[in-house]
Amino acid sequence: QVQLVESGGGLVQPGGSLKLSCANSGSIFRASVMAWYRQAPGKQRELVADITSNSPNYADSVKGRFTISGDNAKNTVYLQMNSLKREDAAVYYCYMEMGPWRHKYWGQGTQVTVSS
Repeated sequence: QVQLVESGGGLVQPGGSLKLSCANSGSIFRASVMAWYRQAPGKQRELVADITSNSPNYADSVKGRFTISGDNAKNTVYLQMNSLKREDAAVYYCYMEMGPWRHKYWGQGTQVTVSS
């Protein structure tokens, strides 16, 4: 059974940094798409960043502050978050598409809190 296991969330002060990790277990296929989404209370889930064929794409709100990277050999995706703002606080979910039929998988979510 495929599982995406996230780690790295927590409490950080405004201006601080966090690095999220998401590792896939159980799949024999490499991910063709790796991404991070987030959902704040009362808001819809939104795409933060994705990476396909080593080409990253970012939401305007995080450009220049966040960096997504993937390790295809380990089927692991990372999100380095710098200069965090209060509005970055949310539950962050990793997402991968894997296999010839591009099955979609979600992580369980990890809380990021930005507060002084």
